[in-house]
Amino acid sequence: MVTFLAGGTGTPKLLDGAAGVFDPAETTVVANTGDDVELGGHLVCPDVDTVLFAGGGVLDTDRWWGVAGDTTATDDELHRLADAAGLEPGPRYLPESAQTTGRDIARWRRFSGVAEFMEIGDRDRAVHITRTSLLDEGDTLTEVTETLADAFDLDASLLPMSDDPVATLIHTDEGTMHFQEYWVHRRADPAVRDVEFRGAADATVTDEVADALADPVVVGPSNPVTSIGPMLAIDGFADALADTPVVAVSPFVEDTVFSGPAADLMEGVGYDPSTAGVAEAYPFADAFVLDRDDGTDLDRPVVRTDTRIDGPEDAERVARAVAEALAEVS
Repeated sequence: MVTFLAGGTGTPKLLDGAAGVFDPAETTVVANTGDDVELGGHLVCPDVDTVLFAGGGVLDTDRWWGVAGDTTATDDELHRLADAAGLEPGPRYLPESAQTTGRDIARWRRFSGVAEFMEIGDRDRAVHITRTSLLDEGDTLTEVTETLADAFDLDASLLPMSDDPVATLIHTDEGTMHFQEYWVHRRADPAVRDVEFRGAADATVTDEVADALADPVVVGPSNPVTSIGPMLAIDGFADALADTPVVAVSPFVEDTVFSGPAADLMEGVGYDPSTAGVAEAYPFADAFVLDRDDGTDLDRPVVRTDTRIDGPEDAERVARAVAEALAEVS
């Protein structure tokens, strides 16, 4: 058995070729939910859905977001309607009082659906409607995710990091904003001053996640701050990682990041934006997989390979390096 921690696109890209190395039937994926938003009353779980859609063979791998070939009739009409009515487009946060009341899934991440600021495809939206409706019927997020995974015929087990809501908030020089506003709407433009995982102090690890963390763990090349950080902020999560073999794949080649805002976010929270900074952020990691051009000297075992992942063959190559590192520390 092996458990992958997934957020953003880094770990899902690794999983795209991992089946040739790690038996999917013995693989669990724990997905970040700090990026989740409620948009127009529907809970959107971007990092859960990337794994869900990839495992179901329907992910739009050009964007690594949403369903391939999806239509956007509802999204288009929302924007047309708002324009015709003279309504300002999003992001439109719901009132402060609504951020922590109503559904238990609320936690400083609730947005109006007027001229929605995230483009949601029609098939994609059906997933969010089903998820939110099952939550309203009394299922936990873990139970709902299992139901959706069955609907998409996933071979691996997929778990949210917690059933409790956590919101990743980015403190910038232009004010505090939800991660999705910072990343999707503002394109990571504002300077990062700090990152907060609001609700993490009240969140708990589910029994299912606790069991998964008892197995060897792989931290893929995801953003250490906003993809993995929300998990580590939950009480007991990092302690569990300290008690099991962990291999991490660096999303950097020395001080060059492969993609995304990881460098700005790491610098914003006080880590050096580099492989050395990732190692500092992951004191629980027993070994690392680094790019063959990454000469960073770490105090833990290192396996080197070409860590760029542009497709399943690349992913399988990196997964084999992960297996080699796990064998060294298990």
